Amino acid sequence: MIYLVHHAEAVPPHVDHMRPLSSAGLAHAEDLGRRLAARGARPSAVWHSGKLRARQTAEACWRACNPAASFTAVRGVQPEDEVETIASALAAEPGDVLVTGHLPHLPRLLHRLLTGRRDGGAADFPLHGAVALAREGDVWVEQWRES
Repeated sequence: MIYLVHHAEAVPPHVDHMRPLSSAGLAHAEDLGRRLAARGARPSAVWHSGKLRARQTAEACWRACNPAASFTAVRGVQPEDEVETIASALAAEPGDVLVTGHLPHLPRLLHRLLTGRRDGGAADFPLHGAVALAREGDVWVEQWRES
């Protein structure tokens, strides 16, 4: 399984240029992590973009779902990154992975994984939510969503 997660609500850049999660965002990230765990999410790896808001969201999910999983900032999940880098990494990963990133990257990545097309399209993605995908042969199939 792959769990794609959009970071929770961050403070505006004029408040803090690092854009940490807001109080509501922290609470939402912790709740989202609990809901993912309740659905059986137990990734062996948790990847995030390295941006503070993504790392904080990933940490909440990591603690709730599997604190024994590896926890790593990875290339290819920044807001404007091409999706092929992370799509290839996910295809090669044998275990379940939770990836925490940003818009507009996540809707483009979801489109690529679901359709296999490299046309730059974007799929609907829940704001500050998650989409779970299961591998079926050479394609990925959406299993469920949380927002």
